[in-house]
Amino acid sequence: MPVLETSGIRKRFGGTEILKGISVRVEKGEVLAVIGPSGSGKSTLLRCITQLETVDSGEIRICGETLVQNGPDGRAVYSSRKTCGRIALHVGLVFQNFNLFPHFSVLRNITEAPIHVLGKTKAEAEASAMELLKKMGLSDRSGAFPCQLSGGQQQRVSIARALAMNPDVLLFDEPTSALDPELTGEILEVMRGLAAEKMTMVVVTHEMAFARDVADQVAFLEDGAVVEQGPPEQVFGRSQNERVRAFLSRFSQG
Repeated sequence: MPVLETSGIRKRFGGTEILKGISVRVEKGEVLAVIGPSGSGKSTLLRCITQLETVDSGEIRICGETLVQNGPDGRAVYSSRKTCGRIALHVGLVFQNFNLFPHFSVLRNITEAPIHVLGKTKAEAEASAMELLKKMGLSDRSGAFPCQLSGGQQQRVSIARALAMNPDVLLFDEPTSALDPELTGEILEVMRGLAAEKMTMVVVTHEMAFARDVADQVAFLEDGAVVEQGPPEQVFGRSQNERVRAFLSRFSQG
């Protein structure tokens, strides 16, 4: 049973269809890299999976539970609010621009949701948070505020915050795009470590080396559709799609 499966999901903003029947499947322990040009629908796909946006039609299943499916009229019908809330707990999201609470310390940024959503005691949440900060190389920054951290440190805190909820699948929305090259390396190293631990991940990224070397599956999106999907050696090395080859050639030349 896949941890995450979308089938034919469509999403329209006004008169523009952003997602045009996207289907992806991620098994437990897999890393799916989602690549493609800007504006192809990659971030919108993640926002639909995390319920930040609603789909117009199609099906999303997470950990065997149906979040949304088509009704008799072909339009999306979401499960009950209670079910949607339960499904949301299976999914963690790491944002492009960190999205930390600026008035909370690092420790409180990580413990707030486990205490108020999962019902952990403060002591339990803080013990777990400190373990995650140690893993992120930030044990000494628990009392700092986001403005006192580098961009790479802030992104590592946001990863720790997502992991503190014990998600079954972790989504990354271009997690390095706001960082300079040196800090990008820090975050990619953390993500490589999570992949080695068999954390199920969906990573929207422009880091082609990461997608090629770390992902189990790669999906190339363009104009709201999956143009090609397969193992990295196929997409990067043996693609029969001219558009995919043209897009990737720019990175190999760099």
